[in-house]
Amino acid sequence: QVTLMESGGGLVQPGGTLTLSCAASKSIFSFYHMGWYRWGPGKERELVARITAGGSTEYADSVKGRFTISRDNARNELLLQMTSLRAEDTALYHCNAQDLASYWGRGTQVTVSS
Repeated sequence: QVTLMESGGGLVQPGGTLTLSCAASKSIFSFYHMGWYRWGPGKERELVARITAGGSTEYADSVKGRFTISRDNARNELLLQMTSLRAEDTALYHCNAQDLASYWGRGTQVTVSS
């Protein structure tokens, strides 16, 4: 059984920066791709960013140029660096990893507010 645990969320002012981390219970080398999704208030689930085992990345248009996804293979962690945060980035952020199955973490709350 694979577990994913997110951390790094919190309350930040507009324009601020946060880095989210997703720690996996096993080596992330085996995952075809890993990603971050978010559920905002009254919104549907949205793919924020995804990265393949080979390092190719994909971003939602709304976060391009502001967010950066990366994998720390040595620490079995997925990271999401978020800059220039906006109120509309407020959401519960979940980590996802896929090999032959799909795994989800419980999420970490990000609130952008002054």
